[in-house]
Amino acid sequence: MNKTKNQYINREISWLSFNERVLQESTAKNVPLIERLRFLGIFSNNLDEFFKVRYATVKRIVEAGKTGKSVLGGEKAKDLLEEITAVVIKQQAKSQAILDNIEEELEAQNIFIVDETGIKESQEEFVKRYFIQNVSPVLMTIILNDLTEFPMLKDTAAYLAIKMVLIDSDGSRKGKDKEVRYALIEIPKEIDRFIVLPKEGDRNYIMILDDLIRYSLRSIFNMFTYESITAHMIKITRDAELDMDNDLSKSFIEKISSSVEHRKISDPVRFVYDQSIEQDTLKFLKEKMNIEETDSVIPGGRYHNRRDYMGFPSLGRTDLLYDKITPLPIKGLSLEGSILEAISRKDYLMYTPYHTFAYIIKFLREAALDPKVRSIKITVYRLANDSQVAASLINAVKNGKQVTVQIELQARFDERANIQYAEQLQAEGVKLIFGVPGLKVHSKICVIEREEDNEVKRYGFVSTGNFNESTARIYTDYTLFTSHDAILKELNKVFNFFETTYKINKYKHLIVSPHYTKSKFKKLIDNEIANAIVGKPAYIKIKMNSFTSYEMVDKLYEASRAGVKIQLIIRGICCLIPGVNGMSENIEAISVVDKFLEHPRVFIFCNEEDPKVYISSADWMTRNLDNRVEVGCPIYDKGIKKELLDTFEISWKDNVKARVFNKDQDNAYRKNDKKKVRSQFAMYDYYLEKAKE
Repeated sequence: MNKTKNQYINREISWLSFNERVLQESTAKNVPLIERLRFLGIFSNNLDEFFKVRYATVKRIVEAGKTGKSVLGGEKAKDLLEEITAVVIKQQAKSQAILDNIEEELEAQNIFIVDETGIKESQEEFVKRYFIQNVSPVLMTIILNDLTEFPMLKDTAAYLAIKMVLIDSDGSRKGKDKEVRYALIEIPKEIDRFIVLPKEGDRNYIMILDDLIRYSLRSIFNMFTYESITAHMIKITRDAELDMDNDLSKSFIEKISSSVEHRKISDPVRFVYDQSIEQDTLKFLKEKMNIEETDSVIPGGRYHNRRDYMGFPSLGRTDLLYDKITPLPIKGLSLEGSILEAISRKDYLMYTPYHTFAYIIKFLREAALDPKVRSIKITVYRLANDSQVAASLINAVKNGKQVTVQIELQARFDERANIQYAEQLQAEGVKLIFGVPGLKVHSKICVIEREEDNEVKRYGFVSTGNFNESTARIYTDYTLFTSHDAILKELNKVFNFFETTYKINKYKHLIVSPHYTKSKFKKLIDNEIANAIVGKPAYIKIKMNSFTSYEMVDKLYEASRAGVKIQLIIRGICCLIPGVNGMSENIEAISVVDKFLEHPRVFIFCNEEDPKVYISSADWMTRNLDNRVEVGCPIYDKGIKKELLDTFEISWKDNVKARVFNKDQDNAYRKNDKKKVRSQFAMYDYYLEKAKE
């Protein structure tokens, strides 16, 4: 193994290791049964996105004739494609075995998933009627044999590949003379994948849509006379990178729209098939679809698109689901009184989903109605489907406020939704900014300006996550509400940069990408190194989603060698290898995967026992440091600073859902003799007690 591979974990392999942690949740006995099925769905959905983006990127490197070693942690791109496929085949097999076990456990709970052979006589009429009324009208069926061109299969849509062995009506054709017909049936996305059949006593029955279609094959192909018919599932995943054209006559929205549309016909990167499919059918499909050597070909089970298990019906069985938590109020910040008045006196921290997201909506609604508010500026990355944030901004315009929205049209897989919101906001009179050429705007910031005593008073918030009331129920994120004028003036500088990109601002308080994030964090690390060298207390505590910047990995290795104690909580990819003598012996790293998706970014530096604490929208990934507009914000309020230190410590003490990072990437759970701490549950208890203080 070369030196580079000894220093770093390849990011793609580390990502697959993260998805393995998600898969682990589907086997965990401390996860309710239906929630375990949903984790299987998350695992599958993650994998789809991985192939659309990361596998596709590595494939492009291979097709460009490059090795990619410098950006792939010492791996050759071609070798990496093969390694990814091998890992995914193992994970897919494991996920199938897990699914089989869960189905057995569901049966013990009187929940039965039946296929086309398991329908009871009393259910046949319901199934036939359901097919005729709901499925048949939207079914897309294509006979392949006589087509001059193979149809363009949709990205990650599931298809049943049909093989019919025909006979004459009198059965006269024999042996090799029998005609074979192939067809494809697209599994319709408009219909729920899981169909609840009539109960029988205490027994619940669920049928997967694919099997209902299999049951109805004779009805679908009644114009053919055949001696046998088989149906096996296939799907492809297409390259999802946006290829932007350079047509100067097109607007930015037009370019993004065109690029999103192009995804429908982009190159395939993965082909998944039911491994029980007949070899002649498989050969026919691969030839017609031009499946290439660099594509990942994955033999799978009977069912694909297991992401649909995220929507598995609960059947009213709350005992098989997580208990719902009631989001808590922020102590001292009332949803009934004026939120601006409260923030004018002190800063407040919101930590969703432990706190209610309603504070964001209340802030924007109040600003929309307050006669003294003159303007609102906000960045938008991902909005909810029915967004109260967008509604509040439109309401503000209707009340004569000047509203400026920086909306990121290139937010991965939300491009279409953001284009629709952009058009809606623009039509209502909102001033839109479409970001900075070559940079995604990933910062999560808002500033309002209010006239008070003939002066401008600013209020705002900085967040680690999206302003999205849907994801705020399952993503953990910090949001700082503040009226700190120096911070808010610098947030205004960020908005000015969106419009005058040639002017690079200087910041005393904020940490802003792409110009200063890397250099600022390096200085903070250097300060800890200097303190450690002279024997002063020195530590770094960081919580992020992903850590892939080799430059920052090397910086932490340097700090470790100097004696700085480093604790990392990284949910996803981690290219750093902790605990290696002479390189990283002072670094410990864990990942917490549990009920909620850990999403905050918080950075804590000892600073001679007077900690410097920041929240940020940026992970330590090359894209966040160099190719995006990100904002990190210092925490000056002592109470909030303590709160962030407390919540980091709660996560760090997790010994139920924490996995330990190591060079083997075996995802071993952290085990110790200390009191059991399941950090997400302990976090809620922490805020419950805080609300009572």
